[in-house]
Amino acid sequence: MNFKVHKTLNQSFIAAIMADIQQLHHLATQVRRDILRMVHGAKSGHPGGSLGCADFVTALYAEVMDHQPSFNMDGVGEDVFFLSNGHISPVFYSVLARTGYFPVSELASFRKLNSRLQGHPATHEHLPGVRIATGSLGQGVSVAVGAALAKKMNGDTKHVYVLMGDGEIQEGQNWEAFMFAAHNKVDNLIVTIDYNGQQIDGSTQQIMGLGSDIEAKLKAFGWEVMHMDGHQMESILDTLSKAKSASGKGKPIFIIMKTEMGYPVDFMMGSHKWHGVAPNDAELEKALSQLTTPLADY
Repeated sequence: MNFKVHKTLNQSFIAAIMADIQQLHHLATQVRRDILRMVHGAKSGHPGGSLGCADFVTALYAEVMDHQPSFNMDGVGEDVFFLSNGHISPVFYSVLARTGYFPVSELASFRKLNSRLQGHPATHEHLPGVRIATGSLGQGVSVAVGAALAKKMNGDTKHVYVLMGDGEIQEGQNWEAFMFAAHNKVDNLIVTIDYNGQQIDGSTQQIMGLGSDIEAKLKAFGWEVMHMDGHQMESILDTLSKAKSASGKGKPIFIIMKTEMGYPVDFMMGSHKWHGVAPNDAELEKALSQLTTPLADY
């Protein structure tokens, strides 16, 4: 599974890409199975956004980022990732485990007493892959801006990625971070927003509308803005490749990723009601029946 190594556009190249994408699809499906089992086992957690972001986080760790599961907390010489919307920790933990950061079997301890897999990622548990605690929303971009600026000052050419929720931009700290990053030309930073239109109490439009044109706002702040379909692996890989190509040119990169909460489980999709509710036994069985993959479950 290495999309990056193919060089020439021919039939063998296309076939190899499609095989890689199929493997990523299988992995993302397994991640979704992990998410459902983790939240069901704990009888608490946040399945909706986790399911919706599974394709993106899978592609990022399995294909796009240059990272080391041996885990260097400082992230020197490698790409680093910050999960700002830390409540979707199930997808983060599953992908970390599936890409070698810790044993897959540990996923069964999610939200259990003395587990390293807390409901929100926490650094005091010393879980490999977690660089900041993200229980409080709205802070991930600020941290990522600092990390990216540090890389530039230290001559580190790697990228800093951050995933945030769309409800987070209702908080003013993000806009200070957006302004700071553009002013200081933090152009090794790639921010992706999960634009699913839902938050814990309802739609974002109902709770506090985000405005009609997020792209125009970010461009006005001095960012390069891109769009992608968060449920199409081809779109994710292509957009992230373009984002990397656009970096280093004086502007931070912002990707508006359209997703659907709960995707692709039919009774979870599109509703804020599955933001933070665990499926019962029957719901788990029904959901898992819609998510088949040749990979092995934990």
